[in-house]
Amino acid sequence: MPNPVPVHYTASPMKWLKRLAFGFLGLLVLAWLGLVVYAYWPTGITEVPAVNLAGPADRFVSVDGVNIRYRTWGEPGPDKPTALLLHGFANSLQSFRRLAPLLTDRYYVVAYDMPGFGLSDKPAPFDYRNAHQAEIGSRLIEALGLQRVVVGGHSLGGAIALRIALESPAVIGLVVMNPGIITTGVPAIAKYLVFPFPRIQAKLFGDPEFRTSFLKRSFVDPSIVTDDVVRDLSLTSRSQGYLKGMTNLMGQYSDAEEVSMLTRLTVPSLIVWGQQDRGKPAGEFEELKAKLPFNTAVLVPTSGHYVQEEAPAETAAAMNAFADRVMAPQGSATLIPGESL
Repeated sequence: MPNPVPVHYTASPMKWLKRLAFGFLGLLVLAWLGLVVYAYWPTGITEVPAVNLAGPADRFVSVDGVNIRYRTWGEPGPDKPTALLLHGFANSLQSFRRLAPLLTDRYYVVAYDMPGFGLSDKPAPFDYRNAHQAEIGSRLIEALGLQRVVVGGHSLGGAIALRIALESPAVIGLVVMNPGIITTGVPAIAKYLVFPFPRIQAKLFGDPEFRTSFLKRSFVDPSIVTDDVVRDLSLTSRSQGYLKGMTNLMGQYSDAEEVSMLTRLTVPSLIVWGQQDRGKPAGEFEELKAKLPFNTAVLVPTSGHYVQEEAPAETAAAMNAFADRVMAPQGSATLIPGESL
């Protein structure tokens, strides 16, 4: 009998495509499982009550059941407005350590940690979006009995400060420092992140090495980000509720929503802008000047995003001059939308 002819079977292109698809899907599942393991791998950081981490200058007040850390500089007086200062994203009141002491001749200064940041409470679940943060800020003004308030904010804090200026009858002026009003500076992809990415982001921002490198990229002079600054910021991730609270917060990204509110502002405003802000598109300073009513605008060529830290003297000079403007007798100055220096 003749030898049988061997038969070779060749998989069809469709079968190969299916194998590739299942293989790719398997790799995605493995990668996702790896991310989950990383997200929940112990950080080695023991969270303790915030009061245990507080310094002698720290004070706490309860606002709507949330404990808020704040500090004060100077003394209140009948001829002084109160400067209420709001920090930016993933920062704390330490961001004003260089500016606040320079304001005490003209202001009674109060800076606080917004919920979710610094040594303030980090509840979860909680509404960490700007509108609710502004409600907390307005109620903080009431809780502390603050009067003649000039509300000032940096970055994210600038957007929230605008909302407070629109809500609180105690506010007589608004100061914004490279604010997240027209653009937030947060990549748009952040709003599409799903489990476990918010927790991964929370872990990253709790890591001192990551925080150092992330922060230094925003400075023209990175030497300002000293070991003491990093240690102060690292208190956040050591405080009770950090990982759950920050994970909850990281999942609440939203686009810039405050730009449409600018025309509603009825109090004088001041813009202090670090010209070398790498996170802001060209032209945003001019756009903000054109849209923010009743503004005086100061451009600081030598500073980046953290203008209050890199140029505290220039920022203080602008704010101290602004105090004279907001405290001037009613009717002694004409407010012109878009006014700038």
